[in-house]
Amino acid sequence: MEEHKGEPATSVNVVQQLLKTGRSEEIEWLDEQASRERIATSLMAMANHRGGKLIIGVKGEDEPDVMGVDQKNLIVDRIIEATTLLTPVLIIPFPKTTRIDEKDVVVADIPYHMPHVYSMDGRYLHRKGVSNIAMHPRDLHQLLIQRGEISFESEIASGATLDDIDMEKVELYAKSFAPNADETLTQLLFRRGCVTLLNEKFYPTNAGILLFGKEPQRFIQGSEITAVRFAGNEMGDIFNRQDILGTLPDQIRKAGTFLADYLRKGVQLKSAMARQEEYEYPMEAVRELVVNAVAHRDYSISGDGIRLFIFKDHMELNSAGRLPGPVTIANIKDERFSRNPVIVQILSDMGFIERLGYGVDRVIELMKTQSLREPEFSETGGGFRVILHNQKTETQSEIVETGDIDEKAELLRSFADIPLNPRQEEAIYYLNRPDKTRITNSELQRLFPEVHAETIRRDLADLVTKNIVSKMGQKRGSYYVLKREEGLEDKNDDV
Repeated sequence: MEEHKGEPATSVNVVQQLLKTGRSEEIEWLDEQASRERIATSLMAMANHRGGKLIIGVKGEDEPDVMGVDQKNLIVDRIIEATTLLTPVLIIPFPKTTRIDEKDVVVADIPYHMPHVYSMDGRYLHRKGVSNIAMHPRDLHQLLIQRGEISFESEIASGATLDDIDMEKVELYAKSFAPNADETLTQLLFRRGCVTLLNEKFYPTNAGILLFGKEPQRFIQGSEITAVRFAGNEMGDIFNRQDILGTLPDQIRKAGTFLADYLRKGVQLKSAMARQEEYEYPMEAVRELVVNAVAHRDYSISGDGIRLFIFKDHMELNSAGRLPGPVTIANIKDERFSRNPVIVQILSDMGFIERLGYGVDRVIELMKTQSLREPEFSETGGGFRVILHNQKTETQSEIVETGDIDEKAELLRSFADIPLNPRQEEAIYYLNRPDKTRITNSELQRLFPEVHAETIRRDLADLVTKNIVSKMGQKRGSYYVLKREEGLEDKNDDV
């Protein structure tokens, strides 16, 4: 810790405002007589929490009584000595002095998001209210994972055995890169950190279960993705939901399918007057965010999974666990740190590294390319959230609505409050053509030959549930009509 010559003292107004705010989890004060051990206790508690400021030269439990310090250099030295009492040594900015009511006070600043978990004489304290209290073992374990001191992914999955690993998935993974010919699949998993050796027996790690488990959610609760498309700008009663389970690679693929199904498309006028269809958000950017959420989520938190919510004007991606290690909202564009290096490595081996390599700056650039606002990043009480907005930052006049495009867009406006995927939109448009009053599963299948027949059946069944179409006939002779055509079809069937 070195003092920078000519560095200004902490602002008088800032310190006055801190004192006016009062003691809290982020603000503490002590008088000049405080020992280095007492100072170290407060520094440790704040460093193990959310940081804060410690002011020396103030007395009083509730109301601050500024007494000042007679020897400010001595107090600065005492604070520095206090940082060395902690394990590891606490590295903070050099303490600063300022004058309040013609009296000197010394301010120690403990930054938010410290890189380590700190202890003194084997004790781990954090802030709760205005007190420094011992950390509950569960909270300590969580903080150690959050700050990268220990790794949840490398711990043995509770209750799991090698029989819970899908070796067919492992074999497919082994073929994705040059394997060691003499290496068994179990040895490969061990080398990659997906199994570990205990008492001369192999057991799956949490990473192994998440990546190759037969039933990952049975062992690691909250390791799924909840994907929902809502009709409006807020959560409501009308929505399409999919609970995406399975291994992490499977979840990424299924989430990609969900996005392709439920992100709306528009037609934009590009250079040389060329028309180009694009999703309401850049698909590469959204997939990158999903991959990052899956790769970097804190899987030791079992209360909630990843939530992918798509609304009419924005989408939210929430994952459990605050930003890991030294990453903060301020440096998220540049800083790189993974709490799950094993998971990241395997996803890289599987070909997801292209999206993982983009980073936050790539997502921002993709949003700008589509004339959309920058993503909003924030930390919640126990997690991390990204919000994307689909409103253009530039004029909407570049949207092209001519001929069939105009007709289709006009028709679908009446269904704007109902979440529909592109196949369902096409079915509605198909049924509104003058020469078409009915549609069958096979007819919709021909419009989307790459989509599985069962998915087509569910799409049409969902339109029945949404009261948009009615199913007529039975089994192979069944077809679907718009609700307003139902009476007409019934009459025709009687002729």
